[in-house]
Amino acid sequence: MGVVLTADGTLVARDYRVVVLPTPPRAVLADRHGRIWSQLSLLASVDRVDEPDVSVAVGAPEVRQVAEDQLEVVLSSSSTAWSSRTVRLLCRDDRLELTVTVRGSGDLGRVRLFGGSALLGSGATGTFRSSIEHRSVFVPTPTEPVQVVRPATSAAALGVLGDGSPGRVHAVFSPPPLCLVLGRAAAPGPLDVPVGDWLSVGVVAPVATLGFTELTYEPLDDGFLLALDYDGHTAVDGRFETPALVLRPVGDPWDGLRTYRDDLVDAGFAPQGPRGDRPAWWREPIFCGWGAQCARAPLPGPTRLHPSHLADLPLAPTGTPNATDLSRADVYDELLDHLAAHGVEPGTIVVDDRWQKAYGTAEPDDERWPDLRGWIARRHDAGQRVLLWWKAWDPAGVPADECLVDPSGRPVAVDVGNPDYLDRLDRVVASLVGGAGLDADGLKIDFTQRSPSGAAVRRPGGGGPWGVAALHVLLRRAYVAAKRAKPDALVVTHTPHPSFGDVCDMVRLDDLLESDPLGARVPAAGQAAVRAATVAACLPTHLVDTDQWPMTSLAEWREYVVQQAAWGVPALYYAERIDRSGEPLEHEDLALVASSWATYRARDGAR
Repeated sequence: MGVVLTADGTLVARDYRVVVLPTPPRAVLADRHGRIWSQLSLLASVDRVDEPDVSVAVGAPEVRQVAEDQLEVVLSSSSTAWSSRTVRLLCRDDRLELTVTVRGSGDLGRVRLFGGSALLGSGATGTFRSSIEHRSVFVPTPTEPVQVVRPATSAAALGVLGDGSPGRVHAVFSPPPLCLVLGRAAAPGPLDVPVGDWLSVGVVAPVATLGFTELTYEPLDDGFLLALDYDGHTAVDGRFETPALVLRPVGDPWDGLRTYRDDLVDAGFAPQGPRGDRPAWWREPIFCGWGAQCARAPLPGPTRLHPSHLADLPLAPTGTPNATDLSRADVYDELLDHLAAHGVEPGTIVVDDRWQKAYGTAEPDDERWPDLRGWIARRHDAGQRVLLWWKAWDPAGVPADECLVDPSGRPVAVDVGNPDYLDRLDRVVASLVGGAGLDADGLKIDFTQRSPSGAAVRRPGGGGPWGVAALHVLLRRAYVAAKRAKPDALVVTHTPHPSFGDVCDMVRLDDLLESDPLGARVPAAGQAAVRAATVAACLPTHLVDTDQWPMTSLAEWREYVVQQAAWGVPALYYAERIDRSGEPLEHEDLALVASSWATYRARDGAR
């Protein structure tokens, strides 16, 4: 059918309608029945670090025929930061694509789309936004509080920045799919996805061009805009075009994520799937020692729930060991012997944080692991495989001239724009996975959410990739090095963005969270089911590490064990007790694991 312009000025496509209005310039987007999704602002701001981008002398948007079945809405404005700026909304039959092009020179700061700063001829000034006509937003990354579909007036962030601190938990997946899905209906609960009409909004561009750290959804009152943070680390000299924002009417959020992946794959921006056959051992149940390390620590790890009173905060005595101190050969042997005595025999073992002397160099700590190579060899003799936990971005032990630094010269992260560091990374991975090194069977890569950010970060080695693009460079280099050292090496990440399908073989569901916006506990199994659905939509040919930490009770853990095989490869984090509650695992609890694994292996042929 294509897109046609009717006599009354309406752009009519198969799945939507658009009416262009001049003041303030906007494109009113409605579904095919005429129900409005948003009055999309055609203003935008591409700030330089040294100069905010404000639209002046704003004209009226124009509608142009660009192909037999395509129209575009174009708005050109004078800019305080650039010699020219043009906003284009390309209208195809099944989708719309927004891009902004600027010309000039400068370092990119913050980019705002579907809204921006302007001085209009009417006298209106300040920031303009698109209207909120939707009621909810599906956010495809785990967050605290847990709320898969949140109100349209709640902010959201998708990217490669975060940790366990307040307001920073949204990078459990790093990166998640850079795709939000707007809904007509409100969600009654934290894990509920309402039926009804949905509109996906996704960043569709080559991963090498994703030089921002986060995509943020920023609502205020009854309006919103989207923003990309470039941190001053992308230099423009001539022409710059923003990554395309693609809007599509979709059946539900999962359909939106699948279509988002298809758009990336069809454009050549994401791989179709992993290359080659998957070794059978990749599907073997996993034991990761982290939860058991936490359970053996004298004090359980702090819950994310804020205590009612300051006096309830657990204070550890000076010198008390923590969970990382318990990554030891003797501890792991005791844990694995205990599991074996109860009929639980994992096919893959993850040696978790912290077996290294220093994260950046990843040399074994000889006090904790006197002979890690020999320990791995003994596990091989027992028919088991071993993955080593590896912390991304950490500069500990790496020379400062191979790192990004703060203004005082202190290293804050390794520099993937520095060839010397990339060569070092090749050697590190070869020493972990190669037969001449530790001879491990792969890597479990964590902390990808610690990507460097901010204009204050300095780059002694010169330029290089930034943001999402930089993380892809880091992981791709590690992945290729692992495969070079051992072709069947297994690389596990928590990066379910479709364009990261070429840097991992398995995606882990990552740490579980706790409460909904009202403070009520959200079931861990329900959280994992939603995450697994997200991974399946974005990387359908990849395996899933179902994770299992943290658990707040034995009952919650048992429910999780029973359901894991429905999501992917079962993973066990506990051996003796639950860390949060202190409840012991009795024989019948470990028997539940053994029976669940036996059923899984019989079904999937893992052993």
